[in-house]
Amino acid sequence: MNDMETAVKERIEKKSGSIFLIPALMALTGFVFFLVPALSGHAEKAWLIYLTNFLLFTGLSAGALLFSTIMHFTRARWSHKPAGIAEAFSAFFPVSFVLFLLLFTGYGHVFPWAGQDLHGKEVWLNIPFLFLRDGIGFLILYALGFGYLFHSLWFRLKDSDRNTRLKRILAARFEKTDHDAEKMKKRMTVFAGWYMFAFAMVLSLTGFDLVMSMDYHWFSTLFGAYSFIKAIFAGLAALILVTSLLHLNPKVRFSMSSKAFRDLSTLFFGFSIVWGDFFYSQFVVIWYGNIPEETSYIIERTMTEPWSYLAWTVFLVCFIMPFLVLLSRKIKESPKCMVVVGSLVLAGLWVEHYLLLGPCYLHEPGTGFGAGAWEIVVTAGFLGLFTAAVLAYFRQFPDVLDNSPEKGGQWK
Repeated sequence: MNDMETAVKERIEKKSGSIFLIPALMALTGFVFFLVPALSGHAEKAWLIYLTNFLLFTGLSAGALLFSTIMHFTRARWSHKPAGIAEAFSAFFPVSFVLFLLLFTGYGHVFPWAGQDLHGKEVWLNIPFLFLRDGIGFLILYALGFGYLFHSLWFRLKDSDRNTRLKRILAARFEKTDHDAEKMKKRMTVFAGWYMFAFAMVLSLTGFDLVMSMDYHWFSTLFGAYSFIKAIFAGLAALILVTSLLHLNPKVRFSMSSKAFRDLSTLFFGFSIVWGDFFYSQFVVIWYGNIPEETSYIIERTMTEPWSYLAWTVFLVCFIMPFLVLLSRKIKESPKCMVVVGSLVLAGLWVEHYLLLGPCYLHEPGTGFGAGAWEIVVTAGFLGLFTAAVLAYFRQFPDVLDNSPEKGGQWK
């Protein structure tokens, strides 16, 4: 009997380990495709696609966890299941921080302003200070996120079996903490509040430092707010995509009601409008303020080829499409439809990141925007890293995917 149980356990572990094979191959292939141009005279294109994907996946992982903190802060009981999935995105935080540190190795190609006359902006735009402040910001944001996650898992895992390594480690920590549920809930609320504040500050800072500064002659005071709103929008798109895929997978014990899908999709619909408003508002100021010297940034990205095609793609996919499609109640309640909508919006936001950064890197005549098969493979590598991180979280905390009534205490 013991031998049979051991054999079954080994078979399950082998099968669960194989799910990391495809994400690992994607990540490895993407890394190789990144190195080829980086080491062969086209480093600016390599670091452009690296920065584009770093910003997108970092933003959506932080934005997804923000969903959980907002839902806890507002005591939205309907959100308990999707919030558990959103918390899994925090597994990408350590990967994101390592990817941020790797930006330093290519700083001469990452920052077009490096070594140039910055006309009085040298105090703010210098490499050591930039990496120091952004690195500290990410550390604070991720630490607050993990603090919130620790308290959330206390509620979700307090009655579960200790059948994984991380659950055993956390169980030992749980035994040393206060077992008063109300005190734990209050601490969780404090972490949620500080995480939301840090999210707005850090995503604004990185928006200024890693996106707006690439064209250092242009600035927008709304760019910081636009950056963190975009991260929330991306996080909701990714959350809807993942929850829909899990719901549709018959091998996973996870499901959500039509009402929960409708509520989540309605929130997503709302943020599509907010994102569109911020996208428009930061540019309309230039128009009614009659500031012609600041129009070159917009003209290049919206009225010159080939960037104008990308601008219209972003407008149609990230605003017009979700605005019109999500007016339908049936579509909002359909996981299959939301897989399509979420995927298209994420693709559109990837194009938006590329649109903002591309003109700062690709100056040679005839190069166009250079987005093709090579860029897709590198992007797939980042997707592999993100997928592996989320799968590792689910493997360590499978209770998050279990919809049994007795699983997972409510933290609202």
